[in-house]
Amino acid sequence: MKIAIVGAGAIGGMLAVRLARAGNEVAVIDRGVHLEAIRKSGLRLVHASDGSEEVAENLAAYANCMEVGPVDLVFLSVKANQIAPLAPAMRALFNQDTMVVSTQNGLPWWYFQDLDGPYRNYRMRSADPDGVIEANIETRRIIGCVVYPAGELIAPGVIRHVEGDRFPIGELDGAESGRVKAVSETLVAAGLKSPVLPDIRSEIWLKLWGNMSFNPISALTHATLVDICRDPGTRKLAANMMQEAQTIAEKLGARFRVSIDKRIAGAEKVGKHKTSTLQDIEAGRAIEIDALIGEVVELGELTGTPTPSIDAVHVLLALLSATMLDAKSRVVMQPLAA
Repeated sequence: MKIAIVGAGAIGGMLAVRLARAGNEVAVIDRGVHLEAIRKSGLRLVHASDGSEEVAENLAAYANCMEVGPVDLVFLSVKANQIAPLAPAMRALFNQDTMVVSTQNGLPWWYFQDLDGPYRNYRMRSADPDGVIEANIETRRIIGCVVYPAGELIAPGVIRHVEGDRFPIGELDGAESGRVKAVSETLVAAGLKSPVLPDIRSEIWLKLWGNMSFNPISALTHATLVDICRDPGTRKLAANMMQEAQTIAEKLGARFRVSIDKRIAGAEKVGKHKTSTLQDIEAGRAIEIDALIGEVVELGELTGTPTPSIDAVHVLLALLSATMLDAKSRVVMQPLAA
């Protein structure tokens, strides 16, 4: 299969290495020193579990979509707040049947497209305020995906895989189509787990449960997942946020296949992992505030659902982001001098 990966960071990079090594024709679109490193030496995936490495040296690496041309499948793996500027250029990757799999945190811009119920085709202002993404990536191209692996970009051309290999996918209408089965088979052949789900939106909420609670809390406290889950105060705060989000989701027709306690226990098992948002804080990168938590605030207002815990964490994270931006700074824990 001919595949383009827009954004070869932690998740996009992992996909690129695995898919290329499985024999697919893979092109990555990225920028800066990371792009140059990939062009020079390929992309290296280092597994934290045992230190083993996988290297994909046969990747084509480009600075823009126009250089790639039409492909069969696109993995859109940039941050949610970077999609709108890229969406018009992405059309260069499309032929009539090109599929698009988005791998962002949070609720995707397409969440309400063709969704039965009173909010059908509602466009989330926090995800796609001007409709640019929706105008350039047609609904018919989209295959939903939930990303469970954790990783980080540790050096130009080097991805550290912390844990996880699940990429469940699904059609927006729940159909087990030939094309979604083909994508699943392609991911499985690359050594990944990719079940086809009949209700991908409910799975998105299950992942968002963690992203909208653990990620902001970690950014504000600089604590890892296990620390947040074992501290009584932050554990309770995360549970309260999840309960508020569950009320919203169920009003929209979503269902949760695990309990809040089980979801928190799963995060605790990940251990001393820094969330992607904490990594962004430490690196001085822009934070995905809307994708992580702003969307949930918006949908609380839409559905008339009180969200006091979510609202409080949202305003604190927004102020931290604004303070960093104003000071052009990053926030890092520094050891005290001996």
